Amino acid sequence: MDKRKHTFKEWLLATRPWSFPASSMPVLVTLAFLEWRGCSVDWPIGIWTLLNVIVFHAAGNTWSDYLDFKRGVDREDTIGGMSITSGTFIPDEIKRLASWLLAVAVASGVALALCTGLPVLYFGIAACLLTILYPWLKYHALGDVDIFLTYSLLPVLGTSYVATGFFFKDVLWLVLPIGLITVGILHINNTRDIEHDRRAGIHTFAMLVGKRAAAYIYCLELLIPFFWIVFATLLGAYPLWSLLALVALKPAVDNVRKALRYPTEGMNAVVGVDEMTAKLQLMFSILLTLSFFVDKLVG
Repeated sequence: MDKRKHTFKEWLLATRPWSFPASSMPVLVTLAFLEWRGCSVDWPIGIWTLLNVIVFHAAGNTWSDYLDFKRGVDREDTIGGMSITSGTFIPDEIKRLASWLLAVAVASGVALALCTGLPVLYFGIAACLLTILYPWLKYHALGDVDIFLTYSLLPVLGTSYVATGFFFKDVLWLVLPIGLITVGILHINNTRDIEHDRRAGIHTFAMLVGKRAAAYIYCLELLIPFFWIVFATLLGAYPLWSLLALVALKPAVDNVRKALRYPTEGMNAVVGVDEMTAKLQLMFSILLTLSFFVDKLVG
């Protein structure tokens, strides 16, 4: 049996923490939106929810890395899933890490449901199933749908319930802009890896639509949220201060330019763009969060 000692930093990096804005930001933005709308927000419960979602995300990342390696999707010449292919960890270590993280997330979710109400348990079951089934869904071109549900619709609606005690339907205004950027993280990753994924015999959404269409879809995923901000502000669903989020348009356009080079230059044109998209999600969501607080303070 191969026994290895790892530092905390190595274990942390194995969870791909750069991607955590995809799961944490929907919760944070929703809490800020509820505060702006005058709801009575239970912030300790909200922060608990945020941390729990991140643990679910870490479990999903490591579980996906393990199955991608076992399926032959991630190999020594691929860019993703480096925790195993680099030799830092053996597959069983990542599998155990994924199992422990999922167990912690489930236990925390059950405790959260006991504190806030039975509907939270249903959200937790859905999140758990989507986390476990994600690799299979990705292999069958449904990974984008999984990610939209897991890291946009479910956390936004779930946060509205745990933080206020009821479902506040207006939070649905947050689902599309946050969800599209988050899906963009996965989509540009799969677009970059089209050739490697084809070799492994899986079928991602990016593969089905082809290189050029995949690049254009990524561009839409990044740009539509900014049009949505303007649209929602004009309708009064967001405060005028929400236009502050347009500051993030510059890095979004930079990513779009890289993606548009992909059909002719190949995967080298978009190496690292998945991480840049996660940083964009962080910047976009923090600006949107601040806009809700600023409007409440000055309003």
